[in-house]
Amino acid sequence: MTSIRSHQQLGDAVRAARKQLGLTQPQLALAAGVGVRFIVDLVAGQPTLRLENVLRVIDALVENSN
Repeated sequence: MTSIRSHQQLGDAVRAARKQLGLTQPQLALAAGVGVRFIVDLVAGQPTLRLENVLRVIDALVENSN
């Protein structure tokens, strides 16, 4: 499993998974029920307040589980 510690790493992981599955960005957006623009921003590593908070929570959970 890959450790994801930034919005850029998350974008890279989503892009790699999408390509491995042979999905286009519009296909992934449709399957996920989101807009194509969201997928574009996500794989580009665009930070959002909510995403930053989610990553902080995940990081805190992982650190505290050790």
